[in-house]
Amino acid sequence: MLLTTVRVNHLAMSNNIDDKFFLDADAFFTSNAGYGLTYDDVSLATQYSDVLPRETRLDTSLSDSIKLSLPMISSDMDTVTESQMAIGMARNGGLGLLHCNMSQKEQLVEVARVKNYIHGLIQEPIKVSPEMHIGDVLKIVTDRNFRFRTFPVVDGQNKLVGLLPGSIVKERYAALSVAKTMTPRKDVFTVNQKELGADPIAVADAFFDEHFGVHKLLVVDDNDTLRGLFTLSDIERISEERGAPQKNARDSKFRLLCGASIAMMRNKDGSVDFENIIKHVGALVDEGLDVAAVSTAHGFTEGVGSTVRALRKAFPDLTLIGGNVTNGAGVEYLAECGADAIKIGQGPGSICTTRIVAGVGIPQLTALYVCSKAAQKCGVRIIADGGITKSGDMVKALTLADAMICGGLLAGCPEAPGQVMEINGKMYKQYRGMGSLAAMKAGSAARYGHDLKVKSDKITAEGVEALKEVSSSLDEALKIFVGGIQSGMGYLGAKTLPELRKNARFTRLTGAGQKESAPHDIIEIKQPSK
Repeated sequence: MLLTTVRVNHLAMSNNIDDKFFLDADAFFTSNAGYGLTYDDVSLATQYSDVLPRETRLDTSLSDSIKLSLPMISSDMDTVTESQMAIGMARNGGLGLLHCNMSQKEQLVEVARVKNYIHGLIQEPIKVSPEMHIGDVLKIVTDRNFRFRTFPVVDGQNKLVGLLPGSIVKERYAALSVAKTMTPRKDVFTVNQKELGADPIAVADAFFDEHFGVHKLLVVDDNDTLRGLFTLSDIERISEERGAPQKNARDSKFRLLCGASIAMMRNKDGSVDFENIIKHVGALVDEGLDVAAVSTAHGFTEGVGSTVRALRKAFPDLTLIGGNVTNGAGVEYLAECGADAIKIGQGPGSICTTRIVAGVGIPQLTALYVCSKAAQKCGVRIIADGGITKSGDMVKALTLADAMICGGLLAGCPEAPGQVMEINGKMYKQYRGMGSLAAMKAGSAARYGHDLKVKSDKITAEGVEALKEVSSSLDEALKIFVGGIQSGMGYLGAKTLPELRKNARFTRLTGAGQKESAPHDIIEIKQPSK
């Protein structure tokens, strides 16, 4: 009895001491009001834990309809996210935001590449007609950058007449007709859509088990009209995914999720061209777009707000991201306009010079805290955008935000679209801020309130052009980042992100404390992975 009393008193005393030095978010940021704090200015206090890192879950959401198993979004920068990066992010449970420094047609093609990448049942497969020639098919493959070359062959009423094998779609057969080279209907493996039942994937999986060497299963109705297509490679990937703890980010049709940044197009008089924007977004939605992001360097503006409002009216069910802001009033404004999630960050990125050029911006953790309070009141999500350089920053960001956007950390991956160059035997990729002069000349000037077509308009860059050393694959990079986040959650006794936010206790670091946090007083021979 005495021993129990002593233990209880000791715990009470320890908790009392801890509560004075390690503060929850409200107490900590309120006591530091007037200071702009960022990731390296604070550290998190460890808590009692019975949670192993591998037991943690990173599930989050951007809206009531968009769920992610990885709270990471690749940045909508022209040296970070095009279709290859967006595919990789969604396959790992996150989301890619396609940049808008391209033509509307090109952005539409990029969305299509993501949405058509891996399907369970491909409900609208790409088809060819028997009257076409192999050369016509090759042109389609090249123009649309398809990764496959096997096509169902249908007549004018969409009835199945054969299957064009990929082994025939070659330049040497360009002059031959599809009708002459296709596998005839009687030899094509099909299943009636009535036989798919409640689990079409299981039906297809069983078929491929029974039919060795067959890679395509076409779905038809009672009239032999083509209704879909299964591929062996897709079914194998889906089967593997079902057993994995971290799920791909997919829509209701089992297509990968895809987001895109929407350009703020304007008329000659400077007014927002709502008609053009809505028409373009409509085309993207028809292609399967899941998330549209309307974001500029200054999101607390009439232009961004009215665009979000117009898109919300035109597309009530589309998940909308607005931004960028760094204060509570900005969050409330964009939430009122109809945004589901709001990007937080002005000037924290490694290639951004907004704070130097314009003298504005709030250090990221303080901005996240202030904005999180407004977001809670409005019932919207916030996304930490910029300033994250390591997995420890991610843990700190997720104590306040629902998700985070990464640019520089992913720009060196092979999946990023930046130009590769060799310098002194090392390989580097181009990485530039969307406010850099080169990016604005390529189309992003409107994001910073400039118009390159107006000769008298003074163009001032708010970003720089840089290089990132070519890094490992996106899968490997994300695995390292996820491991760091899970480790941080384990230290705080948090199995989920809501528990992480609840358990987080902050302390402010001095300059000496920051130095102590990193490797010091040694000669380092190998850099650790971030």
